[in-house]
Amino acid sequence: MVFRARILRYVAVCAAAVLPCVGLAATASADTAPAAPNPVAARLDAYWTPGRMASALPADTSKGTESGPTAPAASPAVDGPLPGEYIPPSRSFDGIPQAGTFFWTDATGTGRTCSGSVVRSPGRDLVLSAGHCLQGYAGTSPRRHLGFVPQYHDALKPFGIFPVRTNGVYVSQQYYDLGEHAGAEYDFAFAVTEPNQDGTRLQDAAGGVQLLTGTGYYHAPVRMIGYPGGAEKPLECWSWTTKWLSDDSADPGTFPRIACDAFVGGTSGGPMLVPWPGGWAVVGVIGGYHTGGNTPQVSYSAYFGAATQALYRAAVTGAPPAGPNTAAGS
Repeated sequence: MVFRARILRYVAVCAAAVLPCVGLAATASADTAPAAPNPVAARLDAYWTPGRMASALPADTSKGTESGPTAPAASPAVDGPLPGEYIPPSRSFDGIPQAGTFFWTDATGTGRTCSGSVVRSPGRDLVLSAGHCLQGYAGTSPRRHLGFVPQYHDALKPFGIFPVRTNGVYVSQQYYDLGEHAGAEYDFAFAVTEPNQDGTRLQDAAGGVQLLTGTGYYHAPVRMIGYPGGAEKPLECWSWTTKWLSDDSADPGTFPRIACDAFVGGTSGGPMLVPWPGGWAVVGVIGGYHTGGNTPQVSYSAYFGAATQALYRAAVTGAPPAGPNTAAGS
């Protein structure tokens, strides 16, 4: 109890210290050339009406589907809160420019959504999300109205919509080859975007967070943000990450684990942020073990290490993206 109280005081103090950064303005681009309107983005903006965005369904249908408090803690089939564990509350808010949500239509024409965050990159055009959100869109597969809306809330697109480029989705080849369960340690993805309808690049419009890799499993404070499917606003929660060694042979590996209430379908791909000079850095995204967690109270991330850094390099250099070239083991 004393340890928990100390942690909670530490998180509260740190949260108060960095809250002035919440509204961090986008960094201005050094490129002063006038931007040309992007007709692809204009068409996408017209397609994603407030009604279509509001009715989009979560792509991660298994996230948060089990009841945490009643689930046996020792069962590998149902992860969740440990006995007596404190679960920090989440709250609905208007979001931050660097976090947002993807919208697209699946093969049946149904609107889908998943969360993401803008990461700093040389091209100023990169979004980080979960592999299980974007794995169907690598290579030349149809994009079906795939675009990213930073700080989406209340059916608004405050910075416009940013189409994902053809051949612009990067998921690890290991994730395709192993499948979303055996390959849970590779459940991260990047999407390279085009400018919005005004011709502005994503990072110039919304700013970006720093990608951190190889920093370990323990972080505090952590600010997690995600977009529940069908919700008018995103959720945020302040907590801390710990190390979770999988007890499920179907989802092997070691993962960052975080307790935060109410993170359900649609929040996958949402960032786990830590304070960083000038704003925020991202140390994980909702995904990985059980594709982000079977209960709304506990979420996971694939560990950000060498494989994450390699995928980032592939995305920023424009290397050919991987694809489902072999039978997946999901």
